[in-house]
Amino acid sequence: MDAYKELDTRGLNCPLPILKAKKALADMESGQLLKILATDPGSIRDFQAFARQTGHELVEQTTQADEFIHILKRR
Repeated sequence: MDAYKELDTRGLNCPLPILKAKKALADMESGQLLKILATDPGSIRDFQAFARQTGHELVEQTTQADEFIHILKRR
């Protein structure tokens, strides 16, 4: 899956990953993918709630070691 933009929020805790994702999505076009790398375990539920509240599609969430990868599609 090719993301238009990749956002590294490793080492940041809530709400910073969400705020940075919101800013990145604002500069993207509808349908483009944003890949977010995070280390905050709370980011899993945070991005689920963010997608529900904003209408962006949460395409995928995966965990690799201590990292969480979220893929959002711009609405």
